[in-house]
Amino acid sequence: MSFIMLSSILCAQKPIEIKLWPDGAPNDNGIKEQKENGPIYVAEPTLYVYPAENPNGMAIVACPGGGYYHLATAHEGHDMAAWFNSLGITYSVLIYRMPNGNNEVPLSDAHQAIRIMREKAQEWNFSKLGIMGSSAGGHLASTAATHFDESTRPDFQILFYPVITMDKRYTHMGSRNNLLGNNPDEKLVDKYCNEKQVTPQTPPAFIMHSSDDKTVPVENSINYYMSLVKNGVPASLHTYPIGGHGWGFRDNFIYKRQWTGELEKWLREINK
Repeated sequence: MSFIMLSSILCAQKPIEIKLWPDGAPNDNGIKEQKENGPIYVAEPTLYVYPAENPNGMAIVACPGGGYYHLATAHEGHDMAAWFNSLGITYSVLIYRMPNGNNEVPLSDAHQAIRIMREKAQEWNFSKLGIMGSSAGGHLASTAATHFDESTRPDFQILFYPVITMDKRYTHMGSRNNLLGNNPDEKLVDKYCNEKQVTPQTPPAFIMHSSDDKTVPVENSINYYMSLVKNGVPASLHTYPIGGHGWGFRDNFIYKRQWTGELEKWLREINK
């Protein structure tokens, strides 16, 4: 059976829905309803969890991309559930709130998702929890991987064509403006330049990018990878000559077999 056929017939069970803040979030982005041409209104940030039937001890929180303005929940979120489950990984998709003027909102949702998953670790039989993200979701995931305390540190990170920096020379300006505003303070810019926030405590990383990405330049991944290496953090960088931006789990990305194969090997290796 071909890989593409296999990927299309894999299907995950219905996920478990967990509200992040049942008693109300600790912060606010000011959005009260969905406005036409406005950022996506997430009334209740939610984790959609797909527990593995044959758990291998790992779990993932996935952050879909969307420029900190909307969410690509299918090909960068739910569509990957069955594949990760087939590896024995409990997989979850995070529907997080947009910043809309409050840069702390998305990260607080990611941190809370990590706390909730850890509380369920025994129930779902995992000990290693990773954060994953695509594009702007990759910025959120790499922010969670570089801005954490003892309760929120992920054990590993997986990044698809991530926005890493807020440096105007090679950031994605839409993501930067939506997260930080049009004229942010330089200290705030530096805080969210995640290539500058790497330390030896940053978790191991698997990074993927296309060289011809015109939306998020490949320098984002390369510079982050170099910061990880300089700090002694295990890191794996995979660049593909073509593919552009936003391929996620889509079958029409011609290197899908490569990235899934390499990621599976890497996950097995860090799970030893």
